[in-house]
Amino acid sequence: MTGVPVDPDRLPRLFDAYIAHYRKHIAVASRPFSGVEETLSALGAGGSALGVLTNKPQELADLLLDALDLTGRFRAIYGAGRMSYTKPDARIFHDCVRDVGGHDPAIMVGDSITDVQTARAAGAKVILVSYGYTPEPASTLGADAVTDDFREIPALMRKLV
Repeated sequence: MTGVPVDPDRLPRLFDAYIAHYRKHIAVASRPFSGVEETLSALGAGGSALGVLTNKPQELADLLLDALDLTGRFRAIYGAGRMSYTKPDARIFHDCVRDVGGHDPAIMVGDSITDVQTARAAGAKVILVSYGYTPEPASTLGADAVTDDFREIPALMRKLV
């Protein structure tokens, strides 16, 4: 980081180089957050229909979840490019819910304003984790619930339905 603006003509090449590097090293420094694996197991065992809805490109979402041995925990994985629309378009939420065999009330779990906007557009409740990819504190984004601990998700879901 030098703070010097990048020539716009270089951006496509730099983006492609970044994606190639990320693809090659997809899970070198990536790990599930604390409590995620046991919580996913508990939700699945309890009959919850689980899916992934991300704006990460579909190919990279599939690669990452495979590398982390998480793919089998989800009935559907929706990344950018799977459909012609992405979050916060409500259709992508409804597509994912349909494909996991879920039903209303479906609950979005996320970490950003885009997740809140998606849930609101879809008429769904949303739980945010307080960590992740947001420059603003999750508590200011308008979620129905916010948690610092992923293991609290099942209890929060029960309160919201």
